[in-house]
Amino acid sequence: MDSPIWNPHAWGLRLYISQQWRRQRLILSILAGLGSWWLTVSAPVVAADAADADFQSRWRTYDQNSTDRLEHSVWERFLEAYVTTDQAGATRVDYNHVRPTDKVMLDAYIAYLERVRIGTYNRQEQMAFWINLYNALTIRLVLRHYPLQSIRDIDISPGWFAVGPWGAPLTKIEGQILSLDDIEHSILRPIWQDPRLHYALNCAAVGCPNLMPRAFTSAGLGAQLDAAARAFVNHPRAVSIESNGVRVSRLYKWYREDFGETDANVLDHLRKFAAVPLSRVLNGVSSFEFSDYDWSLNDHRDKFRQAN
Repeated sequence: MDSPIWNPHAWGLRLYISQQWRRQRLILSILAGLGSWWLTVSAPVVAADAADADFQSRWRTYDQNSTDRLEHSVWERFLEAYVTTDQAGATRVDYNHVRPTDKVMLDAYIAYLERVRIGTYNRQEQMAFWINLYNALTIRLVLRHYPLQSIRDIDISPGWFAVGPWGAPLTKIEGQILSLDDIEHSILRPIWQDPRLHYALNCAAVGCPNLMPRAFTSAGLGAQLDAAARAFVNHPRAVSIESNGVRVSRLYKWYREDFGETDANVLDHLRKFAAVPLSRVLNGVSSFEFSDYDWSLNDHRDKFRQAN
């Protein structure tokens, strides 16, 4: 999840910088001669594209005949102990009261996932694996820097223009070092191409879809993704009906391509998961504006006041 300007997930700024760098390289190379240009610009670009393709392709291996199941009970118990739902239906995490022993168990759970040869599992098991890993890494990251006002304050991503923790190397799976961005944008989104993934991944912000209070599992994955979608879509931080029209979360702007590109497609998606009262309103809507995104930490509010 990302901010509208310094957005570590929306790649506009990074793409702009990359394009400017390549343009300067091109000009210098032309001055040196066409042959030099081909060697110094085209070859590195092709190599980078090939490396990116190789990175994504390695995670596409799976065994659909596999019936093996991963164990997520430790993560489940953690969620049951520390995730609560407020009166408006949004979940909060009681970071301030996570016991030291449970922090150790969270470390052990992540270490267990890091030993998994994920390519030997079926697709459903893989999706649950990546979702749970992403969320567990995010929670551990917050705990290691707590107390804080926003996850964006954990400014550990490499690069001058990176903000927040999403680009930082946080785990190693099958020998490959990965960041949260890698898990979301190079694995989950391109492989599954399922917009419901955005409701399953939690960025530890109030504006983000809920951290669901149960671990994702292959057996109930479809129902869990639908439940996560309904929980967000029917909350005002996703869709708010105002006197001057409808406002929707910036999630649908940053990842518009995942929800169908056009306003009409986004609205169709929202209607699919909207409860009857909201669905009736959306049936008469053809356009919308985007609301501000709340980046404050998804902390249990009373506990957060005591911690500060």
